[in-house]
Amino acid sequence: MDLATVETLLTTTRSVRQRLDLTRPVEPETIQTCLELAIQAPTGSNRQTYHFLVITDADKRTALARLYCKSFYEAWTPERKAATEQTDARNLASYFYLAEHLHEVPVHIIPCISGRLVGTELFQQATGYGGILPTTWSLMLALRAHGLGAAWTTVHLKYADEAAALLGIPGHITQVALLPVAYYLGDDFKPAKRVPARERTYWNGWQRTR
Repeated sequence: MDLATVETLLTTTRSVRQRLDLTRPVEPETIQTCLELAIQAPTGSNRQTYHFLVITDADKRTALARLYCKSFYEAWTPERKAATEQTDARNLASYFYLAEHLHEVPVHIIPCISGRLVGTELFQQATGYGGILPTTWSLMLALRAHGLGAAWTTVHLKYADEAAALLGIPGHITQVALLPVAYYLGDDFKPAKRVPARERTYWNGWQRTR
């Protein structure tokens, strides 16, 4: 195993919003290959409760983008936007760019799981989401390795019922995220600024550092 390549993949897989190629088609076979790789991620008791809804139809992408934007602009009030511009203008611009261009992104992927988790106990929620979150992150890694960018978004979930009606998603299925997917522009992704893991790592008891 080439450790340097693995470390590069793990440290440079970003949420890509502004650097998505909106004009280049994405081959269905490439998406399917990435999904086949992703499902090798851990899944509790090998239950494999995950599903992936891939939307390439332009009309459905546009309708889904409308739901996304409705939720997005309800959350990003002028006051919140103005305050964020003072502290995080760069990321803010990318959020708004994605909202404005989401309908143009050639592939939307909605990871889902069987079952409804609202109102269930923590154990059930952790078990349920544990069956899809590792797989979805593996999908983003696989996409990156194939030259595709994605952004992990949850904005549309405020209107998950409307999205389900639009896409024919059954009532017992829970949507978990929406990944806009396209080939990315450029390849100079860098590790993100993070609080060092050492500062958030505790050994043998809470807040007991080494």
